[in-house]
Amino acid sequence: MDTHTIALITGATSGIGKATAIRFANEGINLVLCGRRQDRLDALKDSLGERVTIYTLNFDIRDKDNVQTAIASLPEAFSQIDILINNAGNAHGLDPIQTGSTDDWDAMLDINVKGLLYVSKAIIPQMTARKSGHIINIGSTAGKEVYPNGNVYCASKHAVDAINQGMRIDLNKHNIRVGAVNPGMVHTEFSEVRFKGDTERADKVYQGFDVLKPEDIADIIHFVVSRPYHVNIADLVVMSTAQASSTIINKS
Repeated sequence: MDTHTIALITGATSGIGKATAIRFANEGINLVLCGRRQDRLDALKDSLGERVTIYTLNFDIRDKDNVQTAIASLPEAFSQIDILINNAGNAHGLDPIQTGSTDDWDAMLDINVKGLLYVSKAIIPQMTARKSGHIINIGSTAGKEVYPNGNVYCASKHAVDAINQGMRIDLNKHNIRVGAVNPGMVHTEFSEVRFKGDTERADKVYQGFDVLKPEDIADIIHFVVSRPYHVNIADLVVMSTAQASSTIINKS
């Protein structure tokens, strides 16, 4: 891959986003790292800065104006984004539809769907102008099936699946690669956020089987972006060997 390649990663301060930043840096891909926690962005920049050039953007992808302003502020050296990793996303709550929190619903739809669209909207015009670029949308197996109490989270990830397909169709004539990576259960801060800081409950989710690690997904994302340009991996689902579906997991 060209040593001048620049990737922008949202949600880069933890989990899959952070692991992808590390893997990309190891492969010589320069980075624009985005997140809401500046201290974590700074720490990541410090740890990876000797390998590649890095710029950080601190913004909330739910804020449309904030997104546009932040991305427009990129200095000339980072203004051409070759790879966009739409990774930022969250689950909030695990309640049946009749008792679900509307605040949780807003958070999931604003981050997982609207935030992805806002960031894409800010980046895509430069890709269409030069007729090159690669967009990876991080979906979920929750975008392929619906499980009990998943309702709105599953809806948000089904939306990501539809947006990924629509994006690929609309950008086809512009020679832009678009694809999704849809992980099953990955041991990240995901469940801790979903259960609102209840670490004991969150840890139980990943016990009893060999769960995917963020690094596993980062390896796959790098594989996807490093294919020859005529190859586009359009839609990829990955689960641990122990997981057959959202509700079927072989636990010891």
